[in-house]
Amino acid sequence: MMRILVAGGAGFIGRNFIMRQMKNEDVEILNFDILTYAGNLETLKPIQKKSNYEFMKGDICSHIDVRNALESFKPNILINFAAESHVDRSIDGPLKFIETNVVGTSILLNESLKYFNLLNSKQKEKFIFIHISTDEVYGALDRDGFFTEKTSYAPNSPYSASKASSDHLVRAWNHTYGLPIIVTNCSNNYGPNQFPEKLIPLSIINCMLGKEIPVYGNGENIRDWLYVEDHCDALNCIILDGIVGETYNIGGNCQLKNIDVVRMICENMDKLLPRIDGGKYEDKIAFVKDRPGHDYRYAIDASKIKTDLGWSAKIKFSDGISKTIKWFVDNEEWWMKIYNNNYKQERLGLV
Repeated sequence: MMRILVAGGAGFIGRNFIMRQMKNEDVEILNFDILTYAGNLETLKPIQKKSNYEFMKGDICSHIDVRNALESFKPNILINFAAESHVDRSIDGPLKFIETNVVGTSILLNESLKYFNLLNSKQKEKFIFIHISTDEVYGALDRDGFFTEKTSYAPNSPYSASKASSDHLVRAWNHTYGLPIIVTNCSNNYGPNQFPEKLIPLSIINCMLGKEIPVYGNGENIRDWLYVEDHCDALNCIILDGIVGETYNIGGNCQLKNIDVVRMICENMDKLLPRIDGGKYEDKIAFVKDRPGHDYRYAIDASKIKTDLGWSAKIKFSDGISKTIKWFVDNEEWWMKIYNNNYKQERLGLV
Protein backbone atom coordinates (compact mmCIF):
# COMPACT_ATOMS: atom_id res chain seq x y z
CA MET A 1 0.00 0.00 0.00
CA MET A 2 1.40 3.39 -1.02
CA ARG A 3 0.73 6.01 1.66
CA ILE A 4 1.00 9.57 0.36
CA LEU A 5 0.91 12.66 2.58
CA VAL A 6 -0.18 15.50 0.32
CA ALA A 7 0.73 18.93 1.71
CA GLY A 8 -1.54 21.51 0.09
CA GLY A 9 -4.03 19.01 -1.29
CA ALA A 10 -6.97 21.42 -1.22
CA GLY A 11 -5.37 23.70 -3.80
CA PHE A 12 -5.68 23.52 -7.57
CA ILE A 13 -2.84 21.16 -8.51
CA GLY A 14 -2.91 19.26 -5.21
CA ARG A 15 -6.61 18.51 -5.63
CA ASN A 16 -6.10 17.21 -9.16
CA PHE A 17 -3.17 15.09 -8.01
CA ILE A 18 -5.29 13.50 -5.26
CA MET A 19 -8.12 12.73 -7.69
CA ARG A 20 -5.58 11.15 -10.05
CA GLN A 21 -4.12 8.98 -7.27
CA MET A 22 -7.52 7.87 -5.98
CA LYS A 23 -8.03 5.92 -9.19
CA ASN A 24 -5.55 3.45 -7.69
CA GLU A 25 -7.05 1.32 -4.91
CA ASP A 26 -3.58 0.57 -3.54
CA VAL A 27 -3.04 4.21 -2.53
CA GLU A 28 -3.96 5.87 0.76
CA ILE A 29 -4.00 9.66 0.94
CA LEU A 30 -3.75 12.14 3.79
CA ASN A 31 -4.64 15.61 2.58
CA PHE A 32 -2.84 18.06 4.90
CA ASP A 33 -3.92 21.64 4.26
CA ILE A 34 -4.48 24.82 6.27
CA LEU A 35 -7.24 25.98 3.89
CA THR A 36 -6.09 29.46 2.90
CA TYR A 37 -8.17 31.60 0.56
CA ALA A 38 -7.21 29.30 -2.34
CA GLY A 39 -7.95 26.02 -0.54
CA ASN A 40 -11.30 24.45 -1.28
CA LEU A 41 -12.51 21.10 0.05
CA GLU A 42 -15.69 21.24 -2.05
CA THR A 43 -13.67 20.12 -5.05
CA LEU A 44 -12.85 16.90 -3.16
CA LYS A 45 -16.42 16.00 -2.19
CA PRO A 46 -16.54 13.00 -4.57
CA ILE A 47 -13.91 11.19 -2.48
CA GLN A 48 -14.34 12.60 1.01
CA LYS A 49 -16.09 9.44 2.31
CA LYS A 50 -13.68 6.95 0.75
CA SER A 51 -11.88 4.75 3.26
CA ASN A 52 -8.46 5.42 1.71
CA TYR A 53 -8.76 9.23 1.90
CA GLU A 54 -8.44 11.45 4.96
CA PHE A 55 -8.26 15.21 5.49
CA MET A 56 -6.29 16.84 8.29
CA LYS A 57 -6.31 20.59 8.74
CA GLY A 58 -2.79 21.74 9.50
CA ASP A 59 -0.13 24.33 8.82
CA ILE A 60 3.26 23.51 7.24
CA CYS A 61 4.65 26.39 9.32
CA SER A 62 3.77 24.50 12.52
CA HIS A 63 6.27 21.91 13.74
CA ILE A 64 3.56 20.29 15.85
CA ASP A 65 1.02 20.05 13.00
CA VAL A 66 3.54 18.53 10.61
CA ARG A 67 4.87 16.13 13.25
CA ASN A 68 1.36 14.97 14.13
CA ALA A 69 0.55 14.34 10.47
CA LEU A 70 3.71 12.30 9.90
CA GLU A 71 3.45 10.28 13.11
CA SER A 72 -0.26 9.51 12.77
CA PHE A 73 -0.37 8.72 9.05
CA LYS A 74 3.11 7.19 8.62
CA PRO A 75 3.55 7.98 4.91
CA ASN A 76 6.14 6.53 2.58
CA ILE A 77 5.77 9.54 0.28
CA LEU A 78 5.39 13.21 1.17
CA ILE A 79 4.57 15.47 -1.76
CA ASN A 80 4.62 19.21 -1.15
CA PHE A 81 2.21 21.39 -3.12
CA ALA A 82 1.68 23.77 -0.20
CA ALA A 83 2.73 27.25 -1.28
CA GLU A 84 1.70 30.82 -1.83
CA SER A 85 1.80 30.93 -5.61
CA HIS A 86 0.46 34.15 -7.08
CA VAL A 87 3.02 36.69 -8.28
CA ASP A 88 0.75 39.72 -7.79
CA ARG A 89 0.13 38.80 -4.18
CA SER A 90 3.86 38.35 -3.61
CA ILE A 91 4.47 41.89 -4.87
CA ASP A 92 1.85 43.27 -2.50
CA GLY A 93 2.84 41.12 0.50
CA PRO A 94 6.20 39.34 0.10
CA LEU A 95 6.68 38.32 3.74
CA LYS A 96 3.76 35.87 3.63
CA PHE A 97 5.48 34.12 0.72
CA ILE A 98 8.74 33.88 2.63
CA GLU A 99 6.91 32.48 5.66
CA THR A 100 4.99 29.81 3.76
CA ASN A 101 7.35 28.90 0.93
CA VAL A 102 10.68 29.19 2.76
CA VAL A 103 9.99 28.71 6.47
CA GLY A 104 7.14 26.25 5.83
CA THR A 105 9.27 24.12 3.53
CA SER A 106 12.13 24.09 6.04
CA ILE A 107 9.76 22.82 8.73
CA LEU A 108 8.40 20.12 6.43
CA LEU A 109 11.96 19.06 5.69
CA ASN A 110 13.11 19.06 9.29
CA GLU A 111 10.14 17.09 10.57
CA SER A 112 10.39 14.69 7.61
CA LEU A 113 14.06 14.10 8.45
CA LYS A 114 13.22 13.29 12.08
CA TYR A 115 10.51 10.91 10.87
CA PHE A 116 12.82 9.36 8.27
CA ASN A 117 15.59 8.73 10.79
CA LEU A 118 13.22 6.64 12.94
CA LEU A 119 12.25 4.34 10.06
CA ASN A 120 13.81 0.91 9.68
CA SER A 121 16.04 0.18 6.69
CA LYS A 122 13.24 -1.23 4.50
CA GLN A 123 10.97 1.72 5.27
CA LYS A 124 13.78 4.15 4.47
CA GLU A 125 14.17 2.60 1.03
CA LYS A 126 10.55 3.47 0.23
CA PHE A 127 10.38 7.00 1.66
CA ILE A 128 10.71 10.04 -0.57
CA PHE A 129 10.05 13.78 -0.23
CA ILE A 130 8.79 15.27 -3.51
CA HIS A 131 8.88 19.05 -3.77
CA ILE A 132 6.72 20.80 -6.37
CA SER A 133 8.23 24.01 -7.72
CA THR A 134 7.99 26.33 -10.71
CA ASP A 135 9.87 27.28 -13.87
CA GLU A 136 9.87 30.88 -12.60
CA VAL A 137 12.90 30.12 -10.41
CA TYR A 138 15.02 30.20 -13.58
CA GLY A 139 14.17 33.84 -14.30
CA ALA A 140 13.20 35.10 -17.74
CA LEU A 141 14.14 34.13 -21.29
CA ASP A 142 14.47 36.26 -24.39
CA ARG A 143 13.01 35.00 -27.65
CA ASP A 144 15.30 31.97 -27.82
CA GLY A 145 16.34 29.13 -25.54
CA PHE A 146 14.72 26.86 -22.97
CA PHE A 147 15.01 26.17 -19.25
CA THR A 148 16.75 22.88 -18.52
CA GLU A 149 17.48 21.25 -15.19
CA LYS A 150 20.98 22.75 -15.48
CA THR A 151 19.79 26.35 -15.94
CA SER A 152 21.09 28.68 -13.23
CA TYR A 153 18.50 30.13 -10.87
CA ALA A 154 17.72 33.83 -11.39
CA PRO A 155 14.31 34.56 -9.81
CA ASN A 156 12.85 38.01 -10.42
CA SER A 157 9.77 38.24 -8.17
CA PRO A 158 9.26 37.69 -4.44
CA TYR A 159 7.22 34.60 -5.36
CA SER A 160 9.88 33.02 -7.55
CA ALA A 161 12.63 33.99 -5.11
CA SER A 162 10.77 32.24 -2.29
CA LYS A 163 10.31 29.12 -4.41
CA ALA A 164 13.97 29.17 -5.44
CA SER A 165 14.89 29.35 -1.76
CA SER A 166 12.69 26.36 -0.99
CA ASP A 167 14.27 24.35 -3.84
CA HIS A 168 17.73 25.04 -2.45
CA LEU A 169 16.64 23.95 1.03
CA VAL A 170 15.24 20.68 -0.31
CA ARG A 171 18.50 19.88 -2.08
CA ALA A 172 20.48 20.84 1.03
CA TRP A 173 18.51 18.40 3.20
CA ASN A 174 19.35 15.68 0.69
CA HIS A 175 23.05 16.52 0.37
CA THR A 176 23.71 17.25 4.04
CA TYR A 177 21.36 14.90 5.87
CA GLY A 178 20.59 12.20 3.32
CA LEU A 179 16.84 12.86 3.13
CA PRO A 180 15.58 11.24 -0.10
CA ILE A 181 14.14 14.01 -2.27
CA ILE A 182 13.03 14.83 -5.81
CA VAL A 183 12.38 18.38 -7.05
CA THR A 184 10.06 19.19 -9.95
CA ASN A 185 9.79 22.51 -11.78
CA CYS A 186 6.64 22.91 -13.84
CA SER A 187 5.33 25.45 -16.31
CA ASN A 188 2.00 27.32 -16.05
CA ASN A 189 -0.81 24.92 -15.15
CA TYR A 190 -4.42 25.41 -16.20
CA GLY A 191 -7.63 23.40 -16.04
CA PRO A 192 -10.90 22.95 -14.11
CA ASN A 193 -11.11 24.14 -10.49
CA GLN A 194 -8.33 26.72 -10.85
CA PHE A 195 -8.65 29.68 -8.50
CA PRO A 196 -10.27 32.70 -10.23
CA GLU A 197 -7.29 35.05 -9.87
CA LYS A 198 -5.24 33.30 -12.58
CA LEU A 199 -5.27 34.48 -16.21
CA ILE A 200 -7.33 31.69 -17.79
CA PRO A 201 -10.16 31.35 -15.22
CA LEU A 202 -10.26 35.12 -14.74
CA SER A 203 -10.70 35.67 -18.48
CA ILE A 204 -13.44 33.04 -18.71
CA ILE A 205 -15.27 34.41 -15.68
CA ASN A 206 -15.06 38.01 -16.85
CA CYS A 207 -16.54 36.94 -20.20
CA MET A 208 -19.45 35.36 -18.34
CA LEU A 209 -19.92 38.43 -16.14
CA GLY A 210 -19.73 40.86 -19.05
CA LYS A 211 -16.68 42.57 -17.57
CA GLU A 212 -13.51 43.82 -19.17
CA ILE A 213 -10.80 41.21 -19.59
CA PRO A 214 -7.56 42.74 -18.27
CA VAL A 215 -4.25 41.92 -19.98
CA TYR A 216 -0.95 43.21 -18.66
CA GLY A 217 1.11 45.53 -20.85
CA ASN A 218 0.77 44.63 -24.52
CA GLY A 219 0.02 40.96 -23.87
CA GLU A 220 3.20 39.82 -25.58
CA ASN A 221 4.58 37.92 -22.56
CA ILE A 222 5.03 34.23 -23.38
CA ARG A 223 4.28 31.26 -21.15
CA ASP A 224 4.54 27.49 -21.56
CA TRP A 225 1.10 26.02 -20.76
CA LEU A 226 0.55 22.63 -19.12
CA TYR A 227 -2.84 21.01 -18.60
CA VAL A 228 -3.11 20.02 -14.95
CA GLU A 229 -3.98 16.37 -15.67
CA ASP A 230 -0.81 16.04 -17.73
CA HIS A 231 1.14 17.45 -14.77
CA CYS A 232 -0.42 14.91 -12.41
CA ASP A 233 0.43 12.07 -14.79
CA ALA A 234 4.04 13.29 -14.81
CA LEU A 235 4.10 13.27 -11.01
CA ASN A 236 2.78 9.72 -11.00
CA CYS A 237 5.67 8.66 -13.26
CA ILE A 238 8.08 10.35 -10.86
CA ILE A 239 6.58 8.55 -7.85
CA LEU A 240 6.94 5.20 -9.59
CA ASP A 241 10.30 5.59 -11.34
CA GLY A 242 11.90 8.92 -10.37
CA ILE A 243 15.50 8.89 -9.16
CA VAL A 244 16.24 10.21 -5.68
CA GLY A 245 18.21 13.45 -5.73
CA GLU A 246 17.14 14.37 -9.27
CA THR A 247 15.27 17.39 -10.63
CA TYR A 248 12.66 17.03 -13.38
CA ASN A 249 11.31 19.88 -15.50
CA ILE A 250 7.66 19.34 -16.43
CA GLY A 251 6.41 21.40 -19.36
CA GLY A 252 3.59 21.37 -21.88
CA ASN A 253 5.68 22.18 -24.96
CA CYS A 254 3.12 24.89 -25.63
CA GLN A 255 4.46 28.44 -25.80
CA LEU A 256 1.78 31.07 -26.25
CA LYS A 257 1.54 34.83 -25.82
CA ASN A 258 -0.87 35.90 -23.09
CA ILE A 259 -2.89 37.90 -25.60
CA ASP A 260 -3.25 34.85 -27.84
CA VAL A 261 -4.48 32.76 -24.91
CA VAL A 262 -7.10 35.39 -24.08
CA ARG A 263 -8.20 35.69 -27.69
CA MET A 264 -8.57 31.91 -27.92
CA ILE A 265 -10.77 32.00 -24.82
CA CYS A 266 -12.87 34.76 -26.38
CA GLU A 267 -13.30 32.78 -29.61
CA ASN A 268 -14.41 29.70 -27.68
CA MET A 269 -16.82 31.75 -25.60
CA ASP A 270 -18.31 33.31 -28.74
CA LYS A 271 -19.34 29.81 -29.82
CA LEU A 272 -20.27 28.34 -26.45
CA LEU A 273 -22.04 31.30 -24.83
CA PRO A 274 -22.63 34.12 -27.37
CA ARG A 275 -23.05 37.61 -25.98
CA ILE A 276 -26.68 38.74 -25.72
CA ASP A 277 -25.88 42.01 -27.49
CA GLY A 278 -24.32 40.16 -30.43
CA GLY A 279 -20.85 41.57 -29.80
CA LYS A 280 -17.57 39.69 -29.61
CA TYR A 281 -15.89 38.90 -26.29
CA GLU A 282 -12.60 40.09 -27.75
CA ASP A 283 -14.02 43.61 -27.67
CA LYS A 284 -13.85 43.39 -23.86
CA ILE A 285 -10.05 42.97 -23.79
CA ALA A 286 -8.46 45.87 -21.89
CA PHE A 287 -4.69 46.38 -21.74
CA VAL A 288 -3.69 47.50 -18.25
CA LYS A 289 -0.53 48.80 -16.62
CA ASP A 290 2.12 46.10 -16.63
CA ARG A 291 3.16 44.22 -13.52
CA PRO A 292 6.44 45.40 -11.93
CA GLY A 293 9.36 43.30 -13.17
CA HIS A 294 7.11 41.22 -15.45
CA ASP A 295 9.18 38.34 -16.92
CA TYR A 296 9.00 38.24 -20.71
CA ARG A 297 9.15 34.55 -21.52
CA TYR A 298 9.26 31.10 -19.90
CA ALA A 299 9.88 27.91 -21.87
CA ILE A 300 10.70 24.46 -20.49
CA ASP A 301 12.84 21.76 -22.04
CA ALA A 302 11.13 18.61 -20.72
CA SER A 303 13.34 16.16 -22.62
CA LYS A 304 14.86 14.69 -19.43
CA ILE A 305 11.58 13.40 -18.02
CA LYS A 306 10.63 12.09 -21.48
CA THR A 307 13.93 10.27 -21.94
CA ASP A 308 14.28 8.96 -18.38
CA LEU A 309 10.66 8.25 -17.42
CA GLY A 310 8.77 8.12 -20.72
CA TRP A 311 6.47 11.05 -19.95
CA SER A 312 5.39 13.83 -22.29
CA ALA A 313 2.36 16.13 -22.30
CA LYS A 314 -0.54 14.58 -24.23
CA ILE A 315 -3.34 17.14 -24.08
CA LYS A 316 -3.19 19.79 -26.81
CA PHE A 317 -3.88 23.33 -25.66
CA SER A 318 -6.88 23.65 -27.97
CA ASP A 319 -8.47 20.62 -26.31
CA GLY A 320 -7.42 21.57 -22.78
CA ILE A 321 -8.72 25.12 -23.05
CA SER A 322 -12.05 23.87 -24.45
CA LYS A 323 -12.44 21.48 -21.50
CA THR A 324 -11.50 24.23 -19.06
CA ILE A 325 -13.93 26.78 -20.52
CA LYS A 326 -16.78 24.28 -20.54
CA TRP A 327 -16.08 23.37 -16.91
CA PHE A 328 -16.26 26.99 -15.76
CA VAL A 329 -19.42 27.59 -17.79
CA ASP A 330 -21.03 24.48 -16.28
CA ASN A 331 -19.88 25.21 -12.71
CA GLU A 332 -20.86 28.82 -12.17
CA GLU A 333 -22.07 28.12 -8.64
CA TRP A 334 -18.59 26.89 -7.63
CA TRP A 335 -16.61 29.89 -8.85
CA MET A 336 -19.29 32.47 -8.03
CA LYS A 337 -19.13 31.48 -4.35
CA ILE A 338 -15.37 32.10 -4.40
CA TYR A 339 -15.73 35.26 -6.45
CA ASN A 340 -18.30 36.79 -4.11
CA ASN A 341 -17.23 35.53 -0.71
CA ASN A 342 -13.63 34.39 -0.62
CA TYR A 343 -11.82 36.73 -2.96
CA LYS A 344 -11.94 40.30 -1.69
CA GLN A 345 -8.84 41.71 -3.36
CA GLU A 346 -9.76 44.68 -5.56
CA ARG A 347 -7.13 43.98 -8.21
CA LEU A 348 -7.65 40.60 -9.84
CA GLY A 349 -4.39 38.95 -10.80
CA LEU A 350 -2.89 37.66 -13.98
CA VAL A 351 0.07 35.39 -14.77
